[in-house]
Amino acid sequence: MPPLLPMLAKSSPELPDAEAGAYWFEPKWDGFRCIVFRDGDEIELGSRNDKPLTRYFPELLEPLKASLPARCVIDGEVVVAGPDGLDFDALQQRIHPAKSRVDRLAAETPAAFVAFDLLAIGDESLLDAPLSSRRAQLERALAEPAPTIHLTPGTFDRALAEDWFSRFEGAGLDGVMAKPAEGAYQPNKRAALKVKHLRTADCVVAGFREHKNGDGPGSLMLGLYDDDGNLHNLGVASSFSVARRAELRDELAPFITDDWSTHPWGRWADAAAHESGDGRLPGGQSRWNAKKDLTFTPLRPELVAEVAYERVDNGRFRHSCRFQHWRQDRTPESCTFEQLEVVPAFELTTVFQTDGSA
Repeated sequence: MPPLLPMLAKSSPELPDAEAGAYWFEPKWDGFRCIVFRDGDEIELGSRNDKPLTRYFPELLEPLKASLPARCVIDGEVVVAGPDGLDFDALQQRIHPAKSRVDRLAAETPAAFVAFDLLAIGDESLLDAPLSSRRAQLERALAEPAPTIHLTPGTFDRALAEDWFSRFEGAGLDGVMAKPAEGAYQPNKRAALKVKHLRTADCVVAGFREHKNGDGPGSLMLGLYDDDGNLHNLGVASSFSVARRAELRDELAPFITDDWSTHPWGRWADAAAHESGDGRLPGGQSRWNAKKDLTFTPLRPELVAEVAYERVDNGRFRHSCRFQHWRQDRTPESCTFEQLEVVPAFELTTVFQTDGSA
């Protein structure tokens, strides 16, 4: 019965080089983690934070009923597919309090569900069963899925998984998962591995947000210049240790400014800008936590930091970046979009049509 926390994964720089058959490899989907609980006509879509997703994706309920066994629990991912692959921005827009908007977006940007683990069927819990057994039963359970319900591709072949790592990125996938073939399902434990794409870029640091503990900067706000000299906010670098936050406070202090008139993001100090429809601006409300304070302390845009990032979607870093070091040798004006790697699009249908029992 819900809630059930999903099994997690820890980062790895490369796929494990173990004996053949020791690991099961899958594409890493870029969506909302979702555990589906079905008992007859009753379906609940659980999330990794215990907040149900059911009301936000009503278009999945009937396809799931048509595809899944009458009583089961299945782990997977809710995704939205766009013309160039997975569209995480469109997926985020689906989380909205108004039912009318939820219903409209369900028709305009319908979601799909990608299954990758079977946790229970009938009266039987499979949490202690090996992944190889769970996968075989999952393939039988999803023998004839509806068009928006998919079984993730998977393989024991490390070379094929490395090929997926390169090719499937263009379809919006995050990387590759590696799961012990004989491993049990361990809720809320990092019992699998994830290998994700990693690149670096030199960015202007034009502001910071205080850590929730109040002991220094919790995140650095990153920008790049376009061809017209406008500084665009691409995201943040975060996850600093206590000691590093103390160092950052001293390093950033000389650059703090209260002159919004000359700051490239000064217009965002106006509360009206927070209502912009072109994505969330610095200082705007979070869709996930309306009470979270996202205001920031402005810095003169003179500092350049090298950061590690995974991918860029719609002009923003897909995830928080990792700070590498300061670049005193770079001028802020030289930090442009030209340095970002553009990944060619890849047909998402090719991923979905890949033989799931490869």
